[in-house]
Amino acid sequence: MRQKFDILQMDLKKKIIEMSDLVHAAIEQSIQSLKLRDLEIAENVVANDNIINNYEREIEQLCTHLVATQQPFASDLRKIVASYKIISSLERMGDLAVDIAKISIRIGSVPLIKPLIDLPIMADLAINMIHTAVEAFINDDVELARSLAEMDHKVDHNYKLIFTELNDLMARDASLAVQGVYLLLTTRYIERIGDYCTNIGEEVVYMELGVREDLNR
Repeated sequence: MRQKFDILQMDLKKKIIEMSDLVHAAIEQSIQSLKLRDLEIAENVVANDNIINNYEREIEQLCTHLVATQQPFASDLRKIVASYKIISSLERMGDLAVDIAKISIRIGSVPLIKPLIDLPIMADLAINMIHTAVEAFINDDVELARSLAEMDHKVDHNYKLIFTELNDLMARDASLAVQGVYLLLTTRYIERIGDYCTNIGEEVVYMELGVREDLNR
């Protein structure tokens, strides 16, 4: 019985890693589509969202099967509960990638009101957070999970800088307001991705220690 449970749990972890890879790719591509004004890339991100959603459903079913048939111990049950929440955070990050891609489509092929330098840097920080969160999950690494709090502070710092710059641009020239709002939304979506990564970190801590820690302060 235990051997079967361990095999199923390894399959669960593998599927979560695969789902995280898809989410990472979607975020990276959505930012690339905005930076390069490549609407085809943006449309592919929107079209591929169903793949991420299907992964979430498949993993949910596997978690339910594990609970229903394998009689997990308390520590194992925490891992299953944490897995439910981790895939929920990943799915929401996938949705945010779609939201960024849709913004790219709405802006269209017109020139951007400013070169995208700081925003892709902020996105890279958030993407690195995804890698760190998933690595912490794979290795059951509590300290690595806790390191996400400091990484999130850096994302928040960049968000505030970009928010201020875009608001200043729109205040000086009202004709920039529409695209400025779209870019503000994009930075907000990236900031939210960072928050979801800290949520994953919190689940890793809970999974290993059985306590809740707030990493998004």
